[in-house]
This record gives sequence, structure tokens and C-alpha cells, in this order.
Amino acid sequence: MENNQENTGQSPEENNQDKFENLSGEEILNKIKMDGDENTAATDADEGNEGNELLKRLGLSKKDKLKKENTELKQRAEELNDKYLRLYAEFDNYKKRTAKERTEFAKIAGLDVINSILPVLDDFKRAQKQRETSRDLNALNEGVQLIYQKLNNIFESRGLKPMNSIGEPFNPEFHDAITEVPVEDRDMKGRVVDEIESGYFLNDKIIRHAKVIVGK
Repeated sequence: MENNQENTGQSPEENNQDKFENLSGEEILNKIKMDGDENTAATDADEGNEGNELLKRLGLSKKDKLKKENTELKQRAEELNDKYLRLYAEFDNYKKRTAKERTEFAKIAGLDVINSILPVLDDFKRAQKQRETSRDLNALNEGVQLIYQKLNNIFESRGLKPMNSIGEPFNPEFHDAITEVPVEDRDMKGRVVDEIESGYFLNDKIIRHAKVIVGK
């Protein structure tokens, strides 16, 4: 500093004074304004650089955030896809298992009915042998009646019930009319006068309509 002052012979304050010494008042004001504008421009430039740097950092931060969200969405989609595939496989196995169980149940149910009827079949065989050797028709008729009752009891124990049709009004929900015949009794007009085949219920569900003759 001392060397500087020795070389120039003036202090910084004296130099500033020399800058304005030969200027008019208006020129001095303009000079001060120009110096201020230069300082402001420099400050604005610095602030602009800082702003650009901040925007740059914000842009990178937003990009990183979007990248992270995209990765998370992909992971979630993969998890949901795996879950769907597992559920689909489980449901497919369930359908196969239930179908197999239904088939096996139907086989077992049919086997149970057949086993219950076999004793009745044995009774019919014995009655047939007895008919070949015995001339007692009354005994044969009683044997056949007993066999019929035994078979009927087996079916009733499984929910089978015969439909009572004779004398009932004709009802297409229960009856299939084979033909119509004239009747003298007016009360029998439109009613079942004879039954060709009996109708049956299984647990209150119609499994066979009765084939009937209707009076007219």
C-alpha cells in the first residue's frame, strides 16, 4: 500500500476526488449513476447465475423424483401381476377340485342307491323261483306285494314321493294329458280320470310328470 502511494503519490480518496474535480455537477451525478448501474448489473449477473444454478438443481431433483416414482409404479405393477397370477391359479385349482368332488359324490350317491335296491332284486329272484315250484297264487301275490312295499319304502326314505293325480283337476305343471274321454259325471270334467304313468316328487321337486287321461 505504501509502495502504491509512493508510486502514484495519491491515496484512493484523492484519486476519487480527482475523478470529479474537473466535472460539472450534472456530470458528477451522471458518473455516480453509471457507476451504480455497473454495480447493479454485476449484482444482477451474480444473482442470475445463482438462480440458474438453483433451477438446474430443482430440475435434477424433479427428474430424480419422477424416476423414483416410475420405479415404484413398475414394482407395484409387478406385485399386482404376480398376485393376479396366483389368484387365477388358485381359482383354477378350486374349479378342478370341486368338479372332481362332484363327480365322486355322484358316483357314491348312485352306489348307495344301488346297494339299497340289491336286496329287493334278491327278493324278486326268490319270488320267481317260488312261482316255478308253487301253485299257491295267494302266497305269490302276497310276496310280490311285500317286495313292492319294500322297494317303495327305500325310495321314500330318500325323498321320493308318488304324485296323487286321479280325481284332481288337470294341471299342466304336474300332468301330461295323453287323451280326453267323455264322462257322465259333470264333476269329473277337466279332471284326471285315469293314470297311465305315475308322477313323482323328489324332496318336493317334480322329477316326472304324470301321464293321465282327462275327462271332458
